[in-house]
Amino acid sequence: MKNIFLITVLFFTVSFIGKNHKSTVDANDIVGTWWNGEKDAKIRIFLAQNGKYSGKIEWMKEPNDPKGNPKVDDQNPNPKLRSTPRLGMVILKNFKFNTSDKRWEGGTVYDPKNGKTYDGHMSFEGSNTDKLNMRGFVMGMSWLGRTAVWERVK
Repeated sequence: MKNIFLITVLFFTVSFIGKNHKSTVDANDIVGTWWNGEKDAKIRIFLAQNGKYSGKIEWMKEPNDPKGNPKVDDQNPNPKLRSTPRLGMVILKNFKFNTSDKRWEGGTVYDPKNGKTYDGHMSFEGSNTDKLNMRGFVMGMSWLGRTAVWERVK
């Protein structure tokens, strides 16, 4: 009788965990606010009007320069854009979800700290949808780049 009780409890526990454990990744799972790798900025990822995913700087640990003025995009290669405030800047553009690879790809990542734009792709660390591997690379060569781990803001 004791074994039947234990088997029943185990069955319901496994069933409960199975229903509450997400084993698949959906395109919109990336939507939300993320800490960047250095944890000095929060980036909000959203589905843009073009049907692709973008991200903009929503918060900065140090939003102002030493003079107290808002930090601007002073490293931008386009002189006309160097006065654009970093806060509110869209730094991720045109990412599309690849259902077979379970990642977002085909987009670009802009780094306002150095004024460079990189090709990129993003994917979760396994089934953990609170850790995002953000890979930026040059000239379409994924192996020629670096990956930063972003964490979902709770």
